[in-house]
Amino acid sequence: MADKDPLVDTWRQIITGDQKSWVLFEHGTCVVLADPADDLAAQAVAILREHGPVRAGSPAADFGTVPLESVPGWVVTSHHPDILTYVSPDDTDQDDITQDDDNTPLAVGLIGRANRDRDAHDLTVIHVEDKRP
Repeated sequence: MADKDPLVDTWRQIITGDQKSWVLFEHGTCVVLADPADDLAAQAVAILREHGPVRAGSPAADFGTVPLESVPGWVVTSHHPDILTYVSPDDTDQDDITQDDDNTPLAVGLIGRANRDRDAHDLTVIHVEDKRP
């Protein structure tokens, strides 16, 4: 099932498993809901509002990068295990960042962290994937 927003289709390829509900935000941040509540969007907004903003010198500024095999790009992790941000090669300066470059984790991580921070402040939900039985 294709969606109008290619970012939704990208996340469908990234998140495997039929039982994982998730909520996608405007700048590519996804909150995976391990224990879904009645209102998935409200639950994800609450998680991102509390754990998404970047606070320098705190665990909220930490990130990791994971190169993807199923789609081009990377997932940027955060201190919260259920908050992930997708960074497409199109989001990067193609001249400076490639999948194999040694500087990629830092450069991509900074982009993903900034997008997570934007999503944590804007809190604009663009898609809810409800996989509850």
